[in-house]
Formats: sequence, structure tokens, C-alpha cells
Amino acid sequence: MGGNPLRGSGYLVRGFKMLSAPGLRSFVLIPLTINVLLFTLAIYLLVQQFSGWVDYWLSFVPDWLSFLDWLLWPVFSVLVLVTVYFSFGIIANFIAAPFNGLLAEKVEQRLRGVVVEDEGFKALMATVPRALGRELAKLIYLIPRFVLVFILTLIPVINLASPVFWFLFGAWIMAIQYCDYPMDNNKVSFKDLRAHLKGRRLSSLGFGGLVSLGMMVPVLNLLIMPAAVVGATIFWVEEFTASNS
Repeated sequence: MGGNPLRGSGYLVRGFKMLSAPGLRSFVLIPLTINVLLFTLAIYLLVQQFSGWVDYWLSFVPDWLSFLDWLLWPVFSVLVLVTVYFSFGIIANFIAAPFNGLLAEKVEQRLRGVVVEDEGFKALMATVPRALGRELAKLIYLIPRFVLVFILTLIPVINLASPVFWFLFGAWIMAIQYCDYPMDNNKVSFKDLRAHLKGRRLSSLGFGGLVSLGMMVPVLNLLIMPAAVVGATIFWVEEFTASNS
């Protein structure tokens, strides 16, 4: 497996540092606002419903395994957290996709020394069909893999390792989700996107893993979307472009 997980996670850190860069702030504002609104709602729902949802999943455990409730409770707690955050993440990414693509474009221009200019609302709207199409492709890719990990979570004994399964799944999906923005801007197909990330799997998992962890941290998770877009664009420019391959 190619790459380096520390270098991969470092791209997200650098993404956070670049959020306030002059010339980029206006492009960060809309994705940031969308993320704040949706994840505030997700946090509210978790506070109100968390225990009930965990108890619901525990009700599926057979009576003869009830002695394992103390062990399964944290497993299902992770399942609830992952499900809620992934669900709201999907919604946020669909809504913000055109703006995230524009942010990735401006970050890449800045990294390459090109003057960042606002091309206007009309140019942004022209990207909406393509951006939503890519989000749909990512969703089609995600769903069967989500179902597979979910099934593993329900199998006795195997489900003891489910937090590891969910973390690796989340890391990979987050790498695909955010690296897609700069790659789509550069006409990289969804199939080639996955091949690129597999070629640097450790860097990809390091980047996506830190994104997944950041999504679980209150306040930090409100900034994670634009920071991940910026970090993924730095990842693209430094590791995947022709001059750096």
C-alpha cells in the first residue's frame, strides 16, 4: 500500500490553516454555513434520541446473548454515531457539492500561482448538474459497502471488531468524498479517482481517517467540510498531478 498516513492526515491540518487565506474566505463561507446548519441539527437529534436508538438496536440481540449487553452497548453506540453523521454528511455534501467544487478550483488555482477571481453566480450554476451527478455516483458506491459493514456489525463475535470496520470504511469514504472535488474539476473519472486513491491507500486512509474523527468532535465538525475540501485539493496537487506523479 502506497503513501503515508501521517502525510495524509497532514493535508487536513493544512486545509484548516488555509481556510482564512485572503481571496478564499468568500468561497469557504457557503459550505461552512451549510455544514453548521446541518450538523447543529444532527447534534440536536443525537442529544434527544441517542439512548433510544441504541436501545432499539440492542433489542435485536437474542436473549441468550443478553449477558453481552455491556459489551454491545458501545458497539451499537458507534453504529448510531456513524449512521447519523454519515446521513447528515451525505445531505450536506449534496447541497454543498457545487460550492465545494468551486472552492477546490480556487484553492488549486491559488496553489498553482493563478489569481483567484470570482466568475459569478451563472458560472457556478452551470456546474450544478455535473456536481450532483458525481454525488449520486458516490452514493451508489457507498450504499452496498455501508450495508456490508452494517451486516458485519450484526454478526455475533465478528461485531466485536465493528468499530475498526466502521473506522476504515469511514476513512475510505471520506477520502473519496473530498478528493473527488479537485479530481472532478480536472476531468478525472470516478473509476480513476478510486484507482488514484488505492495507489496511495495509506495517505488516503490517513486523510479520510482524520476527517472522520473530526466529524465526531463538536465545534470542529462544523469546519470539517471546507477544511477537507481544501486539504483534499492540496493532496491532489502535491501527489496526483502530472508534475508530481
